[in-house]
Amino acid sequence: MDVTLLSTGGTIASTDADGGARPTRTGAELLEAVPELESHASLSVDEVAQVPSFEMDAETLETVGERVRELEADPTVDAVVITHGTDTMEETAYYLDVTVQPETPVFLTGAQRRPDEVSSDGPSNLLTAVRAAEAFVDRDAGGTFIAFNETVHSARSVTKTHTSALEAFRSRNAGPVATVDRNGVAIHRRPRSETRLIDATSLEATVYTIKSGSAVTGDLVAAALERGADGLVVEGTGLGNVTAGLADAARDAIEAGVPVVVTSRCLEGRVAPVYGGDGGGEQLREYGAIFANDLTAQQARLRLALALEASDDEDAIREAFSPADSQT
Repeated sequence: MDVTLLSTGGTIASTDADGGARPTRTGAELLEAVPELESHASLSVDEVAQVPSFEMDAETLETVGERVRELEADPTVDAVVITHGTDTMEETAYYLDVTVQPETPVFLTGAQRRPDEVSSDGPSNLLTAVRAAEAFVDRDAGGTFIAFNETVHSARSVTKTHTSALEAFRSRNAGPVATVDRNGVAIHRRPRSETRLIDATSLEATVYTIKSGSAVTGDLVAAALERGADGLVVEGTGLGNVTAGLADAARDAIEAGVPVVVTSRCLEGRVAPVYGGDGGGEQLREYGAIFANDLTAQQARLRLALALEASDDEDAIREAFSPADSQT
């Protein structure tokens, strides 16, 4: 099996230094630290970036997407592994699933503990990714996944739920795709892309995320509109409800031609226009807000930016968030 490793930095490649930890180790050095990988695959390395993932910008994300698309078209590449920081790993995974939707299996992995810390999890996670790739290739299964702590999650459902624990990721509204242990890779459900493709790659559109909560006003929406926002994602409470002030501001945005997408700050479940009142979901629906089903705010922000790039038609943008894109 031939695997290409795309190295982008992150904790898995970081060491401590004056001013704080920064990525310093190359992808080749990461592979050298795990000799067992050679018994599972033939690996080549492409150094794409060397950044902590909280600094991942649009240009770098688009470059990763371009490289994955090139590897997807290369018949000599059986799988792709991307080493990446954990902070925004789920966003890169979702971006790839929306824009590339590879038939070649793509696995993102990283670490919660640096290589220079006791019991670094980077080598184990890298091995998990390659072993999962081996099993998925045997099943002729494609898609974008996160392989972490001996568990494999789909890009559509995964999110980071702990700041520092090794058990950092979990699948929302669904179980993991597979688990990896001494006996092999146990596949629990069909590995595949679970996201509808959008025919765009650029993240040039300016989309702001605004979170609702007790006593939140609409001031941030007004400020976003003044700065020329192309779209807004409102992370509501519960089923997708917001304060009255935030709802009024969302109405102003929609009337100004700026799409507003509603998500929930809850970890699981879907948004739905159920409640009335000045800031209830039903009021937002009447104003013309788009409900994002079970997408997280970070997924909805990427999806809205891509949808705006793909079309300026209101119906097409709304369709990009239709229930067909919900997990099944």
